[in-house]
Amino acid sequence: MRIGIVSDTHLPNIIRHLDGLGPEPAAFFSTVELILHSGDLSSPMVLDWLEQFAPVRCTIGNNDPISDPRCKDVEMLDHYGWRIGMIHSFKRGFRPMADLQQLFPSPVDIMIAGDTHLERLEYREGVVILNSGSPTFPQHKDLRLGTVGLLELAPNALHAEIVLLGETPGKPNPGRAMSLDIQDGQVVSSSAT
Repeated sequence: MRIGIVSDTHLPNIIRHLDGLGPEPAAFFSTVELILHSGDLSSPMVLDWLEQFAPVRCTIGNNDPISDPRCKDVEMLDHYGWRIGMIHSFKRGFRPMADLQQLFPSPVDIMIAGDTHLERLEYREGVVILNSGSPTFPQHKDLRLGTVGLLELAPNALHAEIVLLGETPGKPNPGRAMSLDIQDGQVVSSSAT
């Protein structure tokens, strides 16, 4: 299963939808079966735009003064034996894993959050931690193409990536591409550029 991960879109802003950045966001989201948005979308229009590609689940961010049934404080999902928990913010994400697990109603194998606009992918104490950064304001830069996340799940196997959407002319993408492959609980490959 291919899952697209996005956070901190903060739209509408200078642009109304993600396709205002160019064709890259649509090209990425057209390849996934499910989209997880970890908050700070700012308007349900973002979810409407994403739903043209795949079903969407969302968590509520600190900049989301909206009420939408697609958004919750905490999202919990199970796919192929992987337990996924998604929130908007880890609030000091480098805490001990036991503290991070307390953010979810039950233990998870994959933790997804946003808020920081800084991409992050790591495997710690048997748990994948993924922050997709921001596709619109990467690393708190002004509006430009940034980063999204990808999860590919199968029984006992996981591939996770931070994907650079491309470059906006005159505004380099500050994001870092990362990948992680896990098979039977063991890291089989990991890279960051």
